[in-house]
Amino acid sequence: MRRLLIFLSLLWSLPACTQVSGLRFIDDYVIPYKFSYAGTTVGGLSGIDYDPVSQRYYVISDDRSARNPVRFYTVNIHFTAEKIDTVKFEGVQFLLQADGTPFPELESRKRVTPDPESIRFHTPSGSLYWSSEGDRNLDVTPPLTIQPAIFVHARDGKYTSSLQLPENLKITTTENGPRQNGVLEGLGFTPDFKTLWAALEEPRYEDGPRADLSPGANWIRLYAFDVTSQKCVRQYAYGLDPVAHPSLIPGTFKVNGVSEILVLDEQRLLVMERSFSTGRLACTVRIFLVDLREAEDVSANPSLAQKPPVRPAVKKLLLNTDDLGIYIDNVEGITFGPNLPNGHRSLVLVTDDNFLVHEKTQVLLFEVIP
Repeated sequence: MRRLLIFLSLLWSLPACTQVSGLRFIDDYVIPYKFSYAGTTVGGLSGIDYDPVSQRYYVISDDRSARNPVRFYTVNIHFTAEKIDTVKFEGVQFLLQADGTPFPELESRKRVTPDPESIRFHTPSGSLYWSSEGDRNLDVTPPLTIQPAIFVHARDGKYTSSLQLPENLKITTTENGPRQNGVLEGLGFTPDFKTLWAALEEPRYEDGPRADLSPGANWIRLYAFDVTSQKCVRQYAYGLDPVAHPSLIPGTFKVNGVSEILVLDEQRLLVMERSFSTGRLACTVRIFLVDLREAEDVSANPSLAQKPPVRPAVKKLLLNTDDLGIYIDNVEGITFGPNLPNGHRSLVLVTDDNFLVHEKTQVLLFEVIP
């Protein structure tokens, strides 16, 4: 009851909608490589969300129980108008299966182990919603498919429930449905916490090709879930930007996809695209203001490639990190934090170092310009 009353007071104190005309970079803070907390290796940070009641952040690791069990951290990030002062880890919680046991260790992708990506805190209930991309491993016999999921857990790590995903999110052993490692990358609640949005990282096979260096019809889907029924109620088409830079080694890996979303209201959200090209250490991160007011529901459209959307989501560029002149790693998490001293909202980003020594775990602080 106390949490609900605090939540209602916070909700009433918020403006009717969040206005975002731009983002101003303030500071970044680097967490040391292989930083250890409570017997776990801190890394692979792929999602972050702020709890205004406890004034703490929940941060999920994409460690698939390869180093330590699937887990999230509770973190205290303190900053001023000019800089990030401290990033202090205060708790770690392992996430459990429905039977109360930890998820199995990753064994050369032969086990049904989740691939954590995004985490969001449901303030009214105190529950945590987090997404897993699933997996497709054709190198084992028989082939292994792990379905994507949106889990609901209590803050003590106990499993509560899972959302019912639409059929077009089913991973198969053929080139149908979502692409490997391109599934449920982003989550976000509307301000009233009645709707949960989810975003794919890359296009489904039926919806078009992966992003490349040239503009194309690279459609991903945004899914709206009713929190009460736990069912998908709407889907919208969103067009990816091209890959930002060519690979320095011709013919090698390059990618651009959605790495996270942040919901502003029922019809507007921030979408963060992250582009990487082999040979370049830094990533290019672009944050867009997305408007769904005129967008069409594509739930009944099985193939956006064969039947392109007439009214897709409208997007406007707010930030391209190439313009900042600083090193930006693999940004995968984004959340609003507490207000800055001038009353403007803060925006906190976190990077995934992939547990690699040449990458960085960064916490990035921005000011939201109304």
